Amino acid sequence: MSRRWQNETRLWPQSASRGASSPLADGERANFFNINRAAPLECLAARFRRHVYAPHTHESYVVGTIVAGCETFLIGGCRYYAGRGDICFINPDVVHDGEPAGDGYAYRIAYPTIEYLRDVMIDAAERRATGTPCSSTPIIRDPALARSFAAVHRLAETTGGSLETDELLLRSFLHLLIRHADADTRVRSVLDRPAPTESAAVTRALDYLDAHYSEAIDLATLAGIAGMPRTRLIRAVKRATGLTPHAWLTDRRIRAARVLLHQGMAPADVAVACGLYDQSHLNRVFKARVGVSPGMYQAAHDSHRRTFIQANP
Repeated sequence: MSRRWQNETRLWPQSASRGASSPLADGERANFFNINRAAPLECLAARFRRHVYAPHTHESYVVGTIVAGCETFLIGGCRYYAGRGDICFINPDVVHDGEPAGDGYAYRIAYPTIEYLRDVMIDAAERRATGTPCSSTPIIRDPALARSFAAVHRLAETTGGSLETDELLLRSFLHLLIRHADADTRVRSVLDRPAPTESAAVTRALDYLDAHYSEAIDLATLAGIAGMPRTRLIRAVKRATGLTPHAWLTDRRIRAARVLLHQGMAPADVAVACGLYDQSHLNRVFKARVGVSPGMYQAAHDSHRRTFIQANP
Protein backbone atom coordinates (compact mmCIF):
# COMPACT_ATOMS: atom_id res chain seq x y z
CA MET A 1 0.00 0.00 0.00
CA SER A 2 1.35 3.42 -0.95
CA ARG A 3 2.57 5.52 2.00
CA ARG A 4 1.69 9.18 1.47
CA TRP A 5 2.15 12.15 3.77
CA GLN A 6 -1.08 14.11 3.88
CA ASN A 7 0.36 16.76 6.21
CA GLU A 8 3.75 17.38 4.66
CA THR A 9 5.53 19.34 7.39
CA ARG A 10 8.73 17.32 7.82
CA LEU A 11 10.95 15.23 5.61
CA TRP A 12 13.14 12.30 6.67
CA PRO A 13 15.33 11.22 3.74
CA GLN A 14 15.80 7.47 3.36
CA SER A 15 18.83 6.21 5.35
CA ALA A 16 19.63 9.72 6.64
CA SER A 17 19.67 10.47 10.34
CA ARG A 18 16.59 12.19 11.70
CA GLY A 19 18.85 14.92 13.01
CA ALA A 20 19.32 16.00 9.40
CA SER A 21 15.63 16.79 9.09
CA SER A 22 14.21 20.28 9.24
CA PRO A 23 10.71 21.75 8.93
CA LEU A 24 9.77 22.56 5.35
CA ALA A 25 9.65 26.23 4.44
CA ASP A 26 6.69 27.96 2.82
CA GLY A 27 6.32 26.86 -0.78
CA GLU A 28 8.12 23.56 -0.18
CA ARG A 29 6.54 20.14 -0.50
CA ALA A 30 7.65 16.54 -0.13
CA ASN A 31 5.68 13.40 -0.92
CA PHE A 32 7.25 10.02 -0.17
CA PHE A 33 5.47 6.99 -1.63
CA ASN A 34 5.94 3.34 -2.61
CA ILE A 35 4.98 1.77 -5.93
CA ASN A 36 5.14 -1.69 -7.49
CA ARG A 37 3.45 -4.29 -5.30
CA ALA A 38 5.71 -7.18 -6.31
CA ALA A 39 8.97 -5.35 -5.62
CA PRO A 40 8.27 -2.12 -3.70
CA LEU A 41 10.13 0.91 -5.00
CA GLU A 42 10.50 3.96 -2.74
CA CYS A 43 10.00 7.33 -4.45
CA LEU A 44 10.11 11.00 -3.52
CA ALA A 45 8.60 14.01 -5.26
CA ALA A 46 9.77 17.26 -3.69
CA ARG A 47 10.24 20.99 -4.15
CA PHE A 48 12.81 22.68 -1.89
CA ARG A 49 13.71 26.33 -1.49
CA ARG A 50 15.77 26.22 1.72
CA HIS A 51 15.89 22.59 2.86
CA VAL A 52 19.46 21.31 3.32
CA TYR A 53 20.35 17.63 3.57
CA ALA A 54 23.11 16.72 6.01
CA PRO A 55 25.75 14.33 4.61
CA HIS A 56 24.18 10.87 4.46
CA THR A 57 24.15 7.59 2.55
CA HIS A 58 21.56 5.21 1.09
CA GLU A 59 21.62 1.44 0.96
CA SER A 60 19.91 1.87 -2.39
CA TYR A 61 20.71 3.78 -5.56
CA VAL A 62 19.45 7.34 -5.95
CA VAL A 63 17.98 7.76 -9.43
CA GLY A 64 15.93 10.74 -10.53
CA THR A 65 15.69 13.95 -12.45
CA ILE A 66 15.53 17.66 -11.72
CA VAL A 67 12.28 19.08 -13.13
CA ALA A 68 12.86 22.71 -12.13
CA GLY A 69 15.67 24.87 -10.74
CA CYS A 70 19.04 23.54 -9.64
CA GLU A 71 20.36 21.33 -6.83
CA THR A 72 23.96 21.25 -5.67
CA PHE A 73 25.67 18.51 -3.67
CA LEU A 74 29.09 17.28 -2.61
CA ILE A 75 30.47 13.80 -3.34
CA GLY A 76 34.07 12.90 -2.58
CA GLY A 77 35.08 16.53 -2.18
CA CYS A 78 33.69 17.50 -5.61
CA ARG A 79 30.75 19.87 -5.94
CA TYR A 80 28.11 19.01 -8.52
CA TYR A 81 25.23 21.04 -9.93
CA ALA A 82 22.16 19.29 -11.33
CA GLY A 83 19.77 21.43 -13.37
CA ARG A 84 16.50 20.86 -15.15
CA GLY A 85 16.67 17.83 -17.42
CA ASP A 86 19.69 16.32 -15.66
CA ILE A 87 19.55 12.79 -14.27
CA CYS A 88 21.05 12.01 -10.87
CA PHE A 89 22.49 8.51 -10.56
CA ILE A 90 24.23 7.94 -7.22
CA ASN A 91 25.55 4.52 -6.26
CA PRO A 92 24.70 2.86 -2.92
CA ASP A 93 26.69 3.80 0.20
CA VAL A 94 28.08 6.99 -1.37
CA VAL A 95 28.17 9.91 1.08
CA HIS A 96 26.43 12.99 -0.28
CA ASP A 97 24.49 16.03 0.87
CA GLY A 98 22.14 18.30 -1.05
CA GLU A 99 20.79 21.83 -1.06
CA PRO A 100 19.14 24.35 -3.36
CA ALA A 101 21.27 26.39 -5.72
CA GLY A 102 19.75 29.78 -6.46
CA ASP A 103 16.00 29.95 -5.91
CA GLY A 104 15.57 26.23 -5.23
CA TYR A 105 14.70 23.11 -7.17
CA ALA A 106 12.09 20.42 -7.71
CA TYR A 107 12.95 16.81 -8.39
CA ARG A 108 11.53 13.34 -8.78
CA ILE A 109 13.63 10.60 -7.23
CA ALA A 110 13.44 6.82 -6.94
CA TYR A 111 15.50 4.60 -4.64
CA PRO A 112 15.90 1.24 -6.41
CA THR A 113 17.72 -1.34 -4.30
CA ILE A 114 20.72 -3.26 -5.59
CA GLU A 115 18.46 -6.29 -5.97
CA TYR A 116 15.92 -4.23 -7.92
CA LEU A 117 18.39 -3.11 -10.60
CA ARG A 118 20.03 -6.53 -10.69
CA ASP A 119 16.60 -8.01 -11.38
CA VAL A 120 16.14 -5.55 -14.24
CA MET A 121 19.48 -6.62 -15.68
CA ILE A 122 18.77 -10.33 -15.19
CA ASP A 123 15.32 -9.95 -16.69
CA ALA A 124 16.72 -8.36 -19.85
CA ALA A 125 19.71 -10.69 -20.20
CA GLU A 126 17.67 -13.80 -19.19
CA ARG A 127 20.49 -15.15 -17.07
CA ARG A 128 22.09 -14.62 -13.67
CA ALA A 129 23.79 -11.26 -13.34
CA THR A 130 27.58 -11.32 -13.15
CA GLY A 131 27.99 -8.01 -11.34
CA THR A 132 26.33 -4.96 -9.86
CA PRO A 133 25.38 -1.98 -12.03
CA CYS A 134 27.14 1.24 -11.12
CA SER A 135 27.55 4.77 -12.44
CA SER A 136 30.87 6.52 -12.96
CA THR A 137 29.27 9.96 -12.62
CA PRO A 138 26.43 11.21 -10.39
CA ILE A 139 25.02 13.54 -13.08
CA ILE A 140 23.94 12.36 -16.51
CA ARG A 141 22.72 14.50 -19.39
CA ASP A 142 19.97 12.59 -21.21
CA PRO A 143 16.95 14.87 -21.72
CA ALA A 144 14.78 12.22 -23.41
CA LEU A 145 15.30 9.72 -20.60
CA ALA A 146 14.78 12.46 -18.00
CA ARG A 147 11.43 13.38 -19.54
CA SER A 148 10.23 9.78 -19.72
CA PHE A 149 11.34 9.08 -16.14
CA ALA A 150 9.60 12.20 -14.83
CA ALA A 151 6.41 11.27 -16.66
CA VAL A 152 6.20 7.73 -15.26
CA HIS A 153 7.20 8.95 -11.79
CA ARG A 154 4.36 11.51 -11.89
CA LEU A 155 1.95 8.82 -13.12
CA ALA A 156 3.01 6.49 -10.31
CA GLU A 157 2.52 9.22 -7.71
CA THR A 158 -0.99 9.84 -9.03
CA THR A 159 -2.14 6.25 -9.48
CA GLY A 160 -0.12 4.32 -6.91
CA GLY A 161 1.23 1.93 -9.55
CA SER A 162 -0.26 -0.20 -12.31
CA LEU A 163 0.67 -2.48 -15.18
CA GLU A 164 1.34 0.68 -17.19
CA THR A 165 3.77 2.11 -14.63
CA ASP A 166 5.47 -1.30 -14.31
CA GLU A 167 6.13 -1.35 -18.06
CA LEU A 168 7.31 2.26 -18.23
CA LEU A 169 9.56 1.98 -15.16
CA LEU A 170 11.16 -1.19 -16.49
CA ARG A 171 11.84 0.58 -19.79
CA SER A 172 13.33 3.63 -18.05
CA PHE A 173 15.67 1.59 -15.86
CA LEU A 174 16.69 -0.60 -18.79
CA HIS A 175 17.62 2.46 -20.83
CA LEU A 176 19.50 3.87 -17.85
CA LEU A 177 21.56 0.67 -17.49
CA ILE A 178 22.17 0.29 -21.21
CA ARG A 179 23.18 3.90 -21.87
CA HIS A 180 24.83 5.03 -18.67
CA ALA A 181 25.73 2.22 -16.26
CA ASP A 182 28.67 -0.13 -16.13
CA ALA A 183 26.30 -3.08 -16.60
CA ASP A 184 26.46 -6.42 -18.40
CA THR A 185 26.89 -5.67 -22.13
CA ARG A 186 24.79 -8.75 -22.97
CA VAL A 187 21.72 -6.72 -21.96
CA ARG A 188 22.15 -4.63 -25.10
CA SER A 189 22.60 -7.61 -27.41
CA VAL A 190 19.51 -9.38 -26.05
CA LEU A 191 17.38 -6.25 -26.42
CA ASP A 192 18.60 -5.67 -29.98
CA ARG A 193 17.76 -9.10 -31.37
CA PRO A 194 14.21 -9.96 -32.54
CA ALA A 195 11.98 -11.58 -29.95
CA PRO A 196 11.19 -15.23 -30.66
CA THR A 197 7.57 -16.29 -31.08
CA GLU A 198 6.23 -17.59 -27.80
CA SER A 199 2.66 -18.48 -28.71
CA ALA A 200 1.75 -20.51 -25.63
CA ALA A 201 3.20 -17.97 -23.20
CA VAL A 202 1.52 -15.05 -24.97
CA THR A 203 -1.80 -16.89 -24.96
CA ARG A 204 -1.55 -17.52 -21.22
CA ALA A 205 -0.83 -13.85 -20.59
CA LEU A 206 -3.65 -12.59 -22.81
CA ASP A 207 -6.15 -15.09 -21.40
CA TYR A 208 -5.28 -13.87 -17.90
CA LEU A 209 -5.70 -10.23 -18.89
CA ASP A 210 -9.04 -10.98 -20.53
CA ALA A 211 -10.31 -12.82 -17.47
CA HIS A 212 -9.03 -10.33 -14.88
CA TYR A 213 -9.41 -6.98 -16.66
CA SER A 214 -11.27 -5.47 -13.69
CA GLU A 215 -8.40 -6.21 -11.29
CA ALA A 216 -5.09 -4.50 -10.55
CA ILE A 217 -2.45 -6.50 -12.42
CA ASP A 218 1.31 -6.03 -12.08
CA LEU A 219 3.91 -7.02 -14.63
CA ALA A 220 5.74 -9.46 -12.36
CA THR A 221 2.56 -11.47 -11.77
CA LEU A 222 1.74 -11.52 -15.48
CA ALA A 223 5.28 -12.64 -16.36
CA GLY A 224 4.99 -15.46 -13.82
CA ILE A 225 1.74 -16.65 -15.38
CA ALA A 226 3.24 -16.50 -18.87
CA GLY A 227 6.43 -18.21 -17.71
CA MET A 228 8.90 -15.77 -19.24
CA PRO A 229 10.89 -12.67 -18.14
CA ARG A 230 9.11 -9.33 -18.12
CA THR A 231 11.08 -7.70 -20.93
CA ARG A 232 10.68 -10.70 -23.19
CA LEU A 233 6.95 -10.88 -22.43
CA ILE A 234 6.37 -7.25 -23.39
CA ARG A 235 8.17 -7.74 -26.69
CA ALA A 236 6.45 -11.07 -27.40
CA VAL A 237 2.97 -9.67 -26.76
CA LYS A 238 3.73 -6.58 -28.87
CA ARG A 239 5.04 -8.79 -31.67
CA ALA A 240 1.97 -11.05 -31.57
CA THR A 241 -0.76 -8.43 -31.13
CA GLY A 242 0.68 -5.01 -31.92
CA LEU A 243 -0.04 -3.93 -28.33
CA THR A 244 1.92 -4.05 -25.10
CA PRO A 245 0.31 -5.97 -22.20
CA HIS A 246 -0.91 -2.71 -20.67
CA ALA A 247 -2.36 -1.49 -23.98
CA TRP A 248 -4.10 -4.87 -24.41
CA LEU A 249 -5.54 -4.62 -20.88
CA THR A 250 -6.80 -1.09 -21.51
CA ASP A 251 -8.38 -2.20 -24.79
CA ARG A 252 -10.24 -4.99 -23.00
CA ARG A 253 -11.39 -2.59 -20.29
CA ILE A 254 -12.83 -0.25 -22.92
CA ARG A 255 -14.65 -3.14 -24.60
CA ALA A 256 -16.27 -3.97 -21.27
CA ALA A 257 -17.02 -0.30 -20.62
CA ARG A 258 -18.93 0.01 -23.89
CA VAL A 259 -21.15 -2.90 -22.91
CA LEU A 260 -21.86 -1.48 -19.45
CA LEU A 261 -22.53 2.02 -20.79
CA HIS A 262 -24.90 0.54 -23.35
CA GLN A 263 -26.72 -1.18 -20.48
CA GLY A 264 -27.18 2.17 -18.75
CA MET A 265 -24.60 1.96 -15.94
CA ALA A 266 -23.37 5.35 -14.71
CA PRO A 267 -19.89 6.24 -16.05
CA ALA A 268 -18.41 6.55 -12.54
CA ASP A 269 -19.60 3.02 -11.74
CA VAL A 270 -18.36 1.77 -15.10
CA ALA A 271 -14.87 3.06 -14.29
CA VAL A 272 -14.78 1.07 -11.04
CA ALA A 273 -16.26 -2.05 -12.63
CA CYS A 274 -13.64 -2.00 -15.38
CA GLY A 275 -10.61 -1.56 -13.12
CA LEU A 276 -9.91 2.08 -14.00
CA TYR A 277 -8.84 4.64 -11.41
CA ASP A 278 -11.86 6.94 -11.65
CA GLN A 279 -14.28 8.56 -14.09
CA SER A 280 -11.60 10.97 -15.31
CA HIS A 281 -9.38 8.04 -16.24
CA LEU A 282 -12.30 6.37 -18.03
CA ASN A 283 -12.99 9.59 -19.96
CA ARG A 284 -9.39 9.87 -21.11
CA VAL A 285 -8.80 6.30 -22.27
CA PHE A 286 -12.34 5.86 -23.67
CA LYS A 287 -12.18 8.96 -25.86
CA ALA A 288 -8.70 8.02 -27.05
CA ARG A 289 -10.09 4.74 -28.40
CA VAL A 290 -13.72 5.48 -29.24
CA GLY A 291 -13.46 9.12 -30.30
CA VAL A 292 -16.20 10.41 -27.99
CA SER A 293 -16.61 10.63 -24.23
CA PRO A 294 -18.42 7.87 -22.29
CA GLY A 295 -21.30 10.30 -21.66
CA MET A 296 -21.74 11.06 -25.36
CA TYR A 297 -21.50 7.36 -26.21
CA GLN A 298 -24.16 6.51 -23.63
CA ALA A 299 -26.42 9.40 -24.68
CA ALA A 300 -26.31 8.22 -28.31
CA HIS A 301 -27.41 4.73 -27.27
CA ASP A 302 -30.15 6.17 -25.04
CA SER A 303 -31.43 8.27 -27.94
CA HIS A 304 -31.41 5.26 -30.25
CA ARG A 305 -33.22 3.18 -27.62
CA ARG A 306 -35.94 5.83 -27.17
CA THR A 307 -36.38 6.14 -30.93
CA PHE A 308 -36.68 2.36 -31.27
CA ILE A 309 -39.30 2.18 -28.51
CA GLN A 310 -41.35 5.01 -30.05
CA ALA A 311 -41.21 3.30 -33.45
CA ASN A 312 -42.15 -0.07 -31.97
CA PRO A 313 -44.75 0.60 -29.26
